[in-house]
Amino acid sequence: MTIRTLLERAAAGRPRRAALRFRRDGVWRSRTYAELACGVGEIAEAFGRLGLKPGAERLALMLENGPEWVETYLAAAGAGVAVVPLDPKFKAEEADFILRDSGAVVAVVEPRHLGWLEASAQGLPELRAVVVAGGGAGWRAPERVGGRPCFAYEALRAGVAAGAAAWYAAHRPAPQEVASVIYTSGTTGVPKGAVLTHNNFCSDVAGALEAIGERVVGPADDFLVVLPLFHSFSFTANFLLALYCGGGLQFVESVRTLAEDMRVLRPTVLMAVPLLAEKLLARLDARVAASRLARALLALRLGACVGRSVRKAFGGRLRFLVVGGAPCPLHVLHGFRRLGLTLIEGYGLTECAPVVSINSLRRPRPGSIGRKLPNIEVRIAAPDAAGVGELQVRGPIVMKGYLRNAQATSEAFDGDWFRTGDLASRDDEGYLTIRGRSKALIVNREGKNIYPEEVEQVIARDPLVADVVVVGYHVGGDPGERVGAILAPDLEAVQRACGGVEPPWEEVERLLGAAVRRQCESLTDYKHPRKVEVRRGPLERTSLQKVRRVAYQGALDE
Repeated sequence: MTIRTLLERAAAGRPRRAALRFRRDGVWRSRTYAELACGVGEIAEAFGRLGLKPGAERLALMLENGPEWVETYLAAAGAGVAVVPLDPKFKAEEADFILRDSGAVVAVVEPRHLGWLEASAQGLPELRAVVVAGGGAGWRAPERVGGRPCFAYEALRAGVAAGAAAWYAAHRPAPQEVASVIYTSGTTGVPKGAVLTHNNFCSDVAGALEAIGERVVGPADDFLVVLPLFHSFSFTANFLLALYCGGGLQFVESVRTLAEDMRVLRPTVLMAVPLLAEKLLARLDARVAASRLARALLALRLGACVGRSVRKAFGGRLRFLVVGGAPCPLHVLHGFRRLGLTLIEGYGLTECAPVVSINSLRRPRPGSIGRKLPNIEVRIAAPDAAGVGELQVRGPIVMKGYLRNAQATSEAFDGDWFRTGDLASRDDEGYLTIRGRSKALIVNREGKNIYPEEVEQVIARDPLVADVVVVGYHVGGDPGERVGAILAPDLEAVQRACGGVEPPWEEVERLLGAAVRRQCESLTDYKHPRKVEVRRGPLERTSLQKVRRVAYQGALDE
């Protein structure tokens, strides 16, 4: 099984089924599976004319969610060209590194990205061509960007005869060939590209479906796509799961229009991160609070009756939600259940394609991450007296390794077991519960992973900073983390910056806060510290002169 065969199976079995729904130019539009398959073949043919070499080269994909993202991915990966998905909101420095490290030969981007590509081109020796999507009607791409030929997506596609797909037909990937190289922030501050095969992804989808209930999802289901497809959770749980079962993908216009979009699109399945689930629950609770009847029914524990009513706010067809990417607060899990709506939680990592475990619809256990997928193995390595140890994974979902990084690959495995870096326990029924982390990783409420070292390296560049440690902190009982920074100033540098005069402490704090904001401009917004604390003395260090991170865990909690 490959991702291409998922598309071909859906197109052959349900050619008239709406594969995509999206809003364009103020109008809701749709594409059937037959139209999608034809479009994929045409854009693949266009990519072939750019000289892409299946099995040997990579294409970078840096677009917002939409039909062009789907077509580009399926065209490239379906022909055996590995795709490198990037966050379209990345700053230039972040995107430059991934393009350079991955050796991508073609970059599919949006018009807003052309400026930094022009400036960065000399540092991207392997990049041969740029394709620009999303320019709108009448938009014309420049002939060259940074000395490389540049093409408008639609113009490139228009140059292919309708239905032509000879190059695409001639190149079919094998299950063990690479489908995606997905970059995660590295523990040393350097992003690492997880090399994932078609078999990794297809095995993950098959295992997840069996775990939640094989017949729970089918061709009648419509998956609402709110989360970005470059994120491995959304990629597998939304995109590939829909392809696997022949269902539909529905793209919201924006998070701001989510409520109205749901009423129009009427989805049946929603994948969410905890922050989104929490906001949806708050909206539902507000509707219930405004209804005397709903309050009375809940008092009588008749939540299912209330659920039928509040479900109308989501279009009337929503059957269940899956939350992942970060720990979900218990009050959110229980809150949906109280309203008669099913919300199940799972767990995964990019390196595992990404789903490792999930609760079943029939026997969910709130607070746990469910049970492992049936087609993999997990173990609790070196458990302590309480049965807590590192969660390790082995099976067909585990990546090949990190691209061009043998040392990081070696460190990620214990023999043939992938080391998740998360501490967990397992009960007699096989339910897994995350108990902590063995590596310094911050997971925010949107499910984004932030490695402190990456942020620390950026902040430490400022001459006013003598020491810095970046930690996650909590607000109230929310398990989702926020990014915080604790700093020690270089007082001599601060004094020089103040014209040789020793400033009051309040001015030192202001200068250090400004330094953090200034240095972090090169990082994506979600990596920016939301709380900065300046200490008067040096930070604690180990015997190896490394900052004792453990000494500052929880120091910023509210």
